[in-house]
Amino acid sequence: MAASALLASPAGARQVRPAGPDASWPLIIPGGQYEPTSWDALEGWRDDDLLAAFRTFRKSCARILAAPPSAAPVKPLGETLREPCRSARVAAIATDRAARDFFERHFRPLRIARLGETAGFVTGYYEPVIDGSRTRTDIYTVPVYRRPSNLFVKGYSQDSAELPNSGNVFRKIGRRKLVPYYDRAQIEDGVIAGRGLEICWLKNDTDLLFTQIQGSARVRLEDGSTIRINYAAHNGYRYTPVGRVLIDRNIIPREEMSMQRIRKWMEANPEGAKDVRRQNKSYVFFREVQLADTDEAVGAQGVPLTPWRSIAVDKALHVYGTPFFIAGALPIAGATAQTPFHRLMIAQDTGSAIVGPARADLYFGTGAEAAQIAGRIRHDAQFAILVPRNLDPVAAARRVPLPKARPAAKADAPPRARPHQRRPYHRPSGQPGRRGAP
Repeated sequence: MAASALLASPAGARQVRPAGPDASWPLIIPGGQYEPTSWDALEGWRDDDLLAAFRTFRKSCARILAAPPSAAPVKPLGETLREPCRSARVAAIATDRAARDFFERHFRPLRIARLGETAGFVTGYYEPVIDGSRTRTDIYTVPVYRRPSNLFVKGYSQDSAELPNSGNVFRKIGRRKLVPYYDRAQIEDGVIAGRGLEICWLKNDTDLLFTQIQGSARVRLEDGSTIRINYAAHNGYRYTPVGRVLIDRNIIPREEMSMQRIRKWMEANPEGAKDVRRQNKSYVFFREVQLADTDEAVGAQGVPLTPWRSIAVDKALHVYGTPFFIAGALPIAGATAQTPFHRLMIAQDTGSAIVGPARADLYFGTGAEAAQIAGRIRHDAQFAILVPRNLDPVAAARRVPLPKARPAAKADAPPRARPHQRRPYHRPSGQPGRRGAP
């Protein structure tokens, strides 16, 4: 993206937004930059199966329209998805052409990236299928815990079915004192054992770790039945990717990193795996959900995820239901493949590691093949966010007043060079931004 064509949003900027979905306001995406583009400029747009994308979008619309309107929305798109959702609810769309016309009629595409970068970043996730037991046995010794009753998140009641996946979490000592909740090492060492919190039991801590990373699982019992578990809460500690730990310790080269490679190393090095696992102090609690074997996992928006169409996004920035067109070359067909990926994806989930305006976790479904694909993906990709036409960021931005001109410099006191002063909210064109380690 050429820097001169970008509209930048200052990271961390305080936003005071007018109420109502139709209020004029430039699109502000904290930490992000965007550039208007055309449908024809989106590589692969004409080749995608947009009927499948439309059906996924309509699932999100049911939740969007069922929710009460917000008087003062704080996310960039605010309440603007309601208008295209109302149209989607009544539209009789049964062909790919009709679906394409719907999106082009109700949205405009904006290329989006983190400020100073030219591409976004994608990973993959899936729903694991793992062996387990309702009771502890000699084989199944690792508990899957439900949310403890002494876990508190400010602003949420204990009756909430699901708590946020970021922010401070506490436990109560005595009647009033709140302290940080136990970390992974304390929980693995049994600090909450024996309280009747066990949903089921797994074979090893690696199975549990990967279930916690994915946020849901199908636990296959010895009698052939299945337990479905979904995210319920976490312990309040920031997520630390174990892959990053293994790279930093020169155990696995960055170019070989994948979920399969991590699992293989952990199974061969149980004591080392214990130490690496505990560098990630974050710990996830689950709830049992009543889903049929034919049902997909339910995302954070509360709708069933659609393989190859649902994505997890940064929920602090994006509204669930937002369409994103993602394009790149991904190792889908094999570990070294550069399979073209050009798909309209719908934001229906989130994750504590999914941070930033152009960051997505692609959902690939359930089972071994989905796990293989998801585990290979850590790649740059191009992002275009589809913005409802009732929000015109370009027209609104033209009404933003320009800053006052700087006073002229005095003739006898030319301005001194200040090489160490960074210009606010600007990075020279072509200078890459910095992304954290995996």
